Amino acid sequence: MGEQVNVNEFKPGITFLKNDEVYIVLESSHSKSGRGQAHVKVKTKNMFSGSISTITFTGGDRVEKAFVSKSKMQYLYVDGGSVTFMNNETFEQIQIPSNTLKEELKYIAEGSEVMIISFEEKILGIEVPKNVELKVVETIDAVRGDTVANATKKAKLETGIEIDVPQFIDVEQKIIVNTTTGKYGGKV
Repeated sequence: MGEQVNVNEFKPGITFLKNDEVYIVLESSHSKSGRGQAHVKVKTKNMFSGSISTITFTGGDRVEKAFVSKSKMQYLYVDGGSVTFMNNETFEQIQIPSNTLKEELKYIAEGSEVMIISFEEKILGIEVPKNVELKVVETIDAVRGDTVANATKKAKLETGIEIDVPQFIDVEQKIIVNTTTGKYGGKV
């Protein structure tokens, strides 16, 4: 049995083992009702399956901490059903099934550096930065006379996703996109 962590100390980003599966804490909240025992409600992501669920623990419970390792790699390309990444120091290449990275692929352009997360030599997924720079490849022209405060238009980015951007953003410009919300975060 490895190092234990108290569920009362859960914060986003902490990883733990439950039923031989690795979970990462996304959100955690404490609740106490009357004379009853305190509960810790935790929104988690199963790092093996990618599913998100809520687990309720009794306050004071302890779970085994999962020690995951992170290594910086460069995103090379998608080929069929897999995504290829390369370690820039050893030039070792790894492939991850693309169906496990659907959400992350929206925010990484070829050549971007990401963190590969693994547990006991098994690759769990990737971690993208909170904000990424992406190039606008297609957008519609602003409608003349559209002076509504915070008027936006659709823009297609180099990864294929479409987001709302301010009217002044043009094709070929690089913008910042928040990977948590999927929204425009500023001009580069």
